Amino acid sequence: MNNIKRIFWVLGCQSFVLFSLFSCIENDSTNYIDLTGEWKFEADPMDKGITEKWFSEELKDSINLPGSMAENNRGNNPSVDQEWTGTFWNKEWFTNEKYAQYREPDNLKLSFWLTPDKVYYGPAWYQKEVVIPDSWKESHIRLFLERPHWETTVWIDDQIIGMKNTLGTPHNYELNIENLNPGKHTITIRVDNRVKEVNVGLNAHSISDNTQTNWNGIVGDIRLVATPRIYMEELKIIPDISRKSVSVKLKIKNNSGNSQKAKLTLTAEKLNGDFPNEKTINQEVDLDIGINNIDLSYQMGDNPALWDEFNPNTYQMVLALKSDSGTDLKHVDFGMREFKVDGKHFSINNNPVFLRGTLECAIFPLTGYPPTKTEDWERIFRIIKDHGLNHMRFHSWCPPKAAFQAADKMGIYLQVEASAWASIGDGEPIDQWLYEEAESILNEYGNHPSFVMMAHGNEPAGKNHKEYLIEFVDYFKNYDDTKIYTSGAGWPYIDNADYFNSPAPRIQHWNQNLNSIINKSEPQTVFDYQELTDKTPMPVVSHEMGQWCVFPNFNEMPKYTGVLKPKNFEIFKATLENSNLDHLADSLMLASGKLQTLCYKADIEAALRTKHFGGFQLLDLHDFPGQGTALVGVLDAFWDEKGYVTPDEFRAFSGQTVPLARLEKRVFLNSDTLKASIEIAHFGENPILGVEPKWELIDNNKIVFAKGSLKASDIEIGNGIPLGKVTIPLIAIESPKKLTLSVSVGKNTNSWDVWVYPSENKSRNNEEIRLVKNLDNETISFLEAGGKVLLSTVKGSVKGEFGGDIGIGFSSIFWNTSWTNGQKPHTLGILCDPIHPAFVQFPTEFHSNWQWWDSMSYSNAIIIDQFKGLNPIVRVIDDWFNNRNLALIFEVKVGKGKLIVSGIDFHTGIERRIEAQQLLFSLENYMASVKFSPSYPIEIEALQKFYNN
Repeated sequence: MNNIKRIFWVLGCQSFVLFSLFSCIENDSTNYIDLTGEWKFEADPMDKGITEKWFSEELKDSINLPGSMAENNRGNNPSVDQEWTGTFWNKEWFTNEKYAQYREPDNLKLSFWLTPDKVYYGPAWYQKEVVIPDSWKESHIRLFLERPHWETTVWIDDQIIGMKNTLGTPHNYELNIENLNPGKHTITIRVDNRVKEVNVGLNAHSISDNTQTNWNGIVGDIRLVATPRIYMEELKIIPDISRKSVSVKLKIKNNSGNSQKAKLTLTAEKLNGDFPNEKTINQEVDLDIGINNIDLSYQMGDNPALWDEFNPNTYQMVLALKSDSGTDLKHVDFGMREFKVDGKHFSINNNPVFLRGTLECAIFPLTGYPPTKTEDWERIFRIIKDHGLNHMRFHSWCPPKAAFQAADKMGIYLQVEASAWASIGDGEPIDQWLYEEAESILNEYGNHPSFVMMAHGNEPAGKNHKEYLIEFVDYFKNYDDTKIYTSGAGWPYIDNADYFNSPAPRIQHWNQNLNSIINKSEPQTVFDYQELTDKTPMPVVSHEMGQWCVFPNFNEMPKYTGVLKPKNFEIFKATLENSNLDHLADSLMLASGKLQTLCYKADIEAALRTKHFGGFQLLDLHDFPGQGTALVGVLDAFWDEKGYVTPDEFRAFSGQTVPLARLEKRVFLNSDTLKASIEIAHFGENPILGVEPKWELIDNNKIVFAKGSLKASDIEIGNGIPLGKVTIPLIAIESPKKLTLSVSVGKNTNSWDVWVYPSENKSRNNEEIRLVKNLDNETISFLEAGGKVLLSTVKGSVKGEFGGDIGIGFSSIFWNTSWTNGQKPHTLGILCDPIHPAFVQFPTEFHSNWQWWDSMSYSNAIIIDQFKGLNPIVRVIDDWFNNRNLALIFEVKVGKGKLIVSGIDFHTGIERRIEAQQLLFSLENYMASVKFSPSYPIEIEALQKFYNN
């Protein structure tokens, strides 16, 4: 890849590179002019502003900055012909008649992502008159734009200053004194958000309408800054915890016109507490004209406070440069930490780290762009910590400074990416741009202790992407060795990476459909990813684990008061109303949410059980509103709870200390013995000393069936740590029960539901009830004479138009059926009334739990739209794009007879399916009772047409 060779500036050797001060440090001694407020403005959809020299004219409109065009109600109304920055993998919205009404100009509603109020791609011009004071006459002046999107070009009066196109960092423009002498001047900024020569990928979250929108504007700080003509330009602080010192790599620029001496002072102050070892270093420096490189060492005292997730101790280096030009004063945040790879593990300050993370995909529905205030990010990080997490990956984008500052304060490990989800390595402009973007990100934010990991971006494509990324990783490991690097989030595996972001460790893979661990293997808690970690010589971090969906929470719709509207939710709500199911909206959300949580627990615990595992990155703790509408969060798009799992409940299986149980199965007969191997994953601050693990087996009424304790021991930091075994004979359980096995280690408790059924009560000798596979003439005659029939057809017997084409599995939907083009499963579990008499012998909640795995694996969904008002005993929750009225079990009256129709197959392999035996027993007991009295009448012909034969 010789064409990727870079020319770069270093301090003496390539391993020490200076980092920009422009936005990551404050300059108390500088003067500045705040440019926020009203600006002149004009959109340039025909791209004629440069040719017509708009920079030399007064623009006609006005707009407020910071802000986007959409926030200022500028741009176009979205249309059916809109060229979006994002891919519609599924074209159904454009072609299906059911969406025709939502393609009308006055009723446009997108199903694929949130619908923006305004859309604009192209150049837009922003202009402001400023008055440069006389006191700035001998100053160095720069224009600081914290977060423009995307490409900016700047003119002072009619002189062009330059162009910048980084996505993740501020745009800083050096303004010559000749351009900006005291007096009135006009600043004109052209912002262009089109995807042009540099294509980071239409779905990259740095630009995509799937998430933050491809907005046009400038947000954050906008200012002119004046400093002395001799000033500090770039700085990197490299901590060395073993030597209890930091290396300070400083670039000083002398624009005074003369060589001279200056006095440099450095003082490290603690940001969050006292620092008794605070001291000041004074250094006299000789400064030539132009660039001067200074390399200093600063001792942090005998006991510097280290930074990690438990003790996020941060410092601020205060630097003062005194010269004949004046005093330049800077502040830069840093932390004493060493984040590195130790074999197959991560460590910080030589202590093991297990990453428990979620993604942030630039999801900000109110503004359409990320916040630049620290308090907004502190809230987000506080929420993920409440859920037991310590890590965040920024999927194909880099956040503003405020996110790093908040993560420093909260103790969050960050994986940052260079803004791309693209084809790379084939000689296109993106190849060079990615180096520039990554350098800019490292330069701008590299001193923040929370910034520990980096990738080029997400899931690369391109014929030569692997070769390109081998060179990319080598380059940046040399550029800044205070971070660790991987090739790309997802792939490829390369030998020179520090860690591997792998999609393999999941219980459901892309396009795996019903052949995944969770949908193909009977319920258990023994599987892990040991085979993968055994053969991988570096830490493995699961890539985008989870992706489990939940039914839409229509209660959150009023929150969308900004530039993006949940018109996708409006579509889904309307289809639910058309099916006369809108009264069930909350129940469908809560029931599917319980299943979603169960799936996340299974995914996370499998990761925690895996010895030598590096960690996981969930997709996602909160909803992803794009790519077809991916409602994968236990929290909504605003990071708020939905009501079906609390942070404490989630943290029980995702926190820093999690007891784990390996169970070969979860459904037992009372003639069985429950056996569980108990272990723990503990990644707390310190080992746990002398703790006695306790366990108990309780029922729903909190009655203790069995309890005990395991041998007291010291628990070191790590996972795969055995605590002992639990053996519980179940013979004393005489009635069917759901029980919960819980294990407590100190204040940390985790639990697993199991089911126990009597082994002797599965006989079916009631001649009044017939179990049949089809409605033959004999069965119909039996019904018409007043008989009781349980119709249970073999899976695949239901015709496609009546539900046979619906893919049912145990798990929730993976990502969503629109983006995946119909990958199975197509449903979101069950909804039932747990106190219905049909469940007297089959304990259940209102939602799917593991005892329903068998039923969902041997079943058809049955569409009962034509039976208006029929309320099934067990309902299947449909995909929200369709919202069909789906039944798993329902009861009807046929003439004088009584009929239960079951989509569950009670025939195939029934002798080994103890859950099916127990459910069948419960249904037949119900049918034999006086409570079995279906009132909904149907004609037998209406039912016969549902089946293939």
